[in-house]
Amino acid sequence: MSELEFEFETLAIHAGQDPDPATGAVVVPIHQTSTYAQDGIGGLRAGYEYSRSANPTRTALETCLAALEAGSVGLAFASGLAAEDTLLRTVCQPGDHVVIPSDAYGGTYRLFANVLDRWGVRWTAAPSDDLGAVQAACGDGTAVVWCETPTNPLLGVADIAELAGVAHSAGALLVVDNTFASPYLQQPLTLGADAVVHSTTKYLGGHSDVVGGALVVADEELGERLRYHQNAMGAIAGPFDAWLVLRGIKTLALRMDRHSDNAAAVVDLLREHPAVGEVRWPGLASSPGHDIAARQMRRPGGMVSFRLGDGEPAARRVCERTRLFTLAESLGGVESLIEHPASMTHASAAGSALEVPADLVRLSVGVEAASDLVDDLRRALDSLR
Repeated sequence: MSELEFEFETLAIHAGQDPDPATGAVVVPIHQTSTYAQDGIGGLRAGYEYSRSANPTRTALETCLAALEAGSVGLAFASGLAAEDTLLRTVCQPGDHVVIPSDAYGGTYRLFANVLDRWGVRWTAAPSDDLGAVQAACGDGTAVVWCETPTNPLLGVADIAELAGVAHSAGALLVVDNTFASPYLQQPLTLGADAVVHSTTKYLGGHSDVVGGALVVADEELGERLRYHQNAMGAIAGPFDAWLVLRGIKTLALRMDRHSDNAAAVVDLLREHPAVGEVRWPGLASSPGHDIAARQMRRPGGMVSFRLGDGEPAARRVCERTRLFTLAESLGGVESLIEHPASMTHASAAGSALEVPADLVRLSVGVEAASDLVDDLRRALDSLR
């Protein structure tokens, strides 16, 4: 199936997912096997020999991911960080330099600061929405410009096309973490990025029941290098996890529209409530990068961050007083979540240049009834009075 033939919603259901030729099953089977019979030495059936190297269920997911991101090669991993690590160890070598966002995801920061740094990869943090700052941060040996847009947790928005120009002028690859947007809302490869990374745990899986990661690249040669390292390093997605992500992808478009609609209703409450000092959401005209988001994203998405006028104690109290918004890390599931980034997902960045504001609250707005979510959040905010 060519991605040029069909719209996104159709690809999400059919790309890489033809009916099973043996049985006619319309859902991709879970090939829960480690090895495959060979028709004589080297006589592989459909190219499969060992499930670390390739598995039919994982192949279906990887084909679908490539189609959804308009890329040439898709690869599925055991987690988003496994995907990041494999990518960086493929395109970087000791002594290389990487520019990362000044408000990168805490796990990404930890990977650079505490793991890759000891491997000899240097890094500099710069705000991705400031092209001059990114350009100034690039130097000799810059191999990668790393971008999140929207960022986690401040929801900053970077101009992917312009950032690609800066990266390529420096001889570097542009890598975009597209987890917050999902390929339904944004396709970075079509805007000039070289690689896209996902935590498929989040919106792609969509039901908080799987941990996984993905890479999609535009260049086939880079894709084959990554495939080699995926096999050599071994942090692959298992067949059941791949199947769960495939199942989630089928409803991705429907869910992302509902996430965006519900987030808009929550933002309306937050803008009016006297306890709230600042609201960040790409769909809000006053939020940084709104015009860029309107240009490169289909919808603003379901992630919302806000700051409390009374500081960290108020932020903690609100996080602990909601009933429908569950206090938990992660995001992108059908259920709504609330968290205090400074002490939860971004605790590893405390004391660094990437430290997040202590009065910040991050919401992953789910697909429940919008009125119930608004009422729940209003009660928690009113308790501050």
